[in-house]
Amino acid sequence: MRESIVIDLLNQFMRPHRNSMPPKIEQWLSRPETFTDAEAAVFVESGIRVFALGGGSGAPIFNYNNLISGSGGRLLRIDSISDIERAQRERKIGIMLTIQDSPAPFSPEQLPGVFKGGLRIAQLTSNDTNKSGSGFLADSDDGMTDYGRSVMKRMEEVGVGVDVSHCGDRTTLDALEAATKPVLFTHANCRALVPGHMRLKTDEMLVKMAKTGGMMGMTFVRNFIRDHDPTTLDHLIDHFDYARRLIGIQHLAIGSDLDVLGYSFTLPEDATVPYAGPKGKNAERYHWRSDPVGLWYTDTIMELAHSKRMFDLTDGLIRRGYTDEDIKLILGGNAMRVLGNIWPKAASN
Repeated sequence: MRESIVIDLLNQFMRPHRNSMPPKIEQWLSRPETFTDAEAAVFVESGIRVFALGGGSGAPIFNYNNLISGSGGRLLRIDSISDIERAQRERKIGIMLTIQDSPAPFSPEQLPGVFKGGLRIAQLTSNDTNKSGSGFLADSDDGMTDYGRSVMKRMEEVGVGVDVSHCGDRTTLDALEAATKPVLFTHANCRALVPGHMRLKTDEMLVKMAKTGGMMGMTFVRNFIRDHDPTTLDHLIDHFDYARRLIGIQHLAIGSDLDVLGYSFTLPEDATVPYAGPKGKNAERYHWRSDPVGLWYTDTIMELAHSKRMFDLTDGLIRRGYTDEDIKLILGGNAMRVLGNIWPKAASN
């Protein structure tokens, strides 16, 4: 861990938690000076060097620019590979601006300006159908639209990474077929190990993604790892094993889909949350199930629901027989290489 640059390709940074009202993230975004040294230390000591935010679509993600600029130098916006190296060297908290939806609020002509504002990865769709294509929750997946093809083409030209984690099957395959640069599954596990879970990716998709030179960030969300309990760290590593055998270690990465503390939410079990939660409107399609302690933690593996979970993952990979070089690639080496092949050379040096 000390030698590796650890990149989490989908990390919610700090989600709203019930024990902090108003939520800490809202405080920090509106008043960056309230982000204390002690709070920053949790991020630094997590071992994660780069947090790819995966926020909602549109302008809100750029609110983080205000937090970054007002953080007293604790936070560093990641625009380039050299920024990642600087964050590691100076033990700064790297923030990569990414969104979990097509940049549909921005026209293809606006994407250069959006890239200048810091956007480095965007999904073609979130859960539902949008102008670009169909998400995995759509009642029918009609694939990528002509607009989606034009957006994807412009993203590749500008240097915004194309992410299809939430896309429906046909939309995913259409994007892989159209790709001229590496395609990303920033946070998606192997459907072969959780049969029928449409949020996960098939063998065909993994193979075609690898042929683009892309990578797959494995998620730590429990219902994406196994369809029943107990679900443990070893079951998560089963997904690494499966994908390594199928497409090779050079395409594996991390996209926990958690926040720095290891949760996405801490809500009562009966909470109703759009798309999610045990009583959310899409609980069945997401395969949600209650966790052991009566709170909903995005179905987190409880042994990883803490800030230093990357150390546990590393230990588990060692026990499973992964070499030091393999682990360094998974933790961040592959992400460095793939993003360097997506971002313009001027932004990668």
